Amino acid sequence: MMPMSTSRPYHHGDLRSALLTAAERTLRDKGAAALSLRELARDIGVSHAAPGRHFKDKQALLDALALDGYDRLMQTLATADDPTLPLQPRLTGLTRAYLRFATDNAALLELMYSLKHDPDASEQMAAAAERTVQSLAAIVAEAQQRGEIIEGDPAMLTLTVGAALHGIATFAANGHADAQAAVDSVDTLVHLLLHGLLPR
Repeated sequence: MMPMSTSRPYHHGDLRSALLTAAERTLRDKGAAALSLRELARDIGVSHAAPGRHFKDKQALLDALALDGYDRLMQTLATADDPTLPLQPRLTGLTRAYLRFATDNAALLELMYSLKHDPDASEQMAAAAERTVQSLAAIVAEAQQRGEIIEGDPAMLTLTVGAALHGIATFAANGHADAQAAVDSVDTLVHLLLHGLLPR
């Protein structure tokens, strides 16, 4: 019988999860260009053919990582949200959570919002992004109903709020703004978003 050390097993207890974990580590440390199914298989200790059971190619793996990122983002925001709060402290808590997710997962966030996806995953990706938008849209709609923000097209207001918050998060994640300073200034950022820059 051939010694185990000279061959790699095809099976793994939870190969898909192991591949995603290893892939995210590579994504964080080296970037998407460094990802290789063959290298991941070697790192995990399975045959080079084994990843093919779950991912047909590298793009399929990247898409799965992005979808997993959306799931984790939604969980993060759901945990941070407190619907009983008035809009400003509620939005402040959500913004802080989003900023922390973005700075802790900068490469993953970039992958999530990438436009390059396998056609087979495009609908799933669009649905995942839409769930994120709709969670914010619901908060905007509730705030309008309570008279906390102006009347108007909810979709446009959601776009305005979402673009501002995502822009701040992207700057912090990409190093264009100091991450900790951005987190520390969330109260001010949300106040400016809701009340504007004009002097009173």
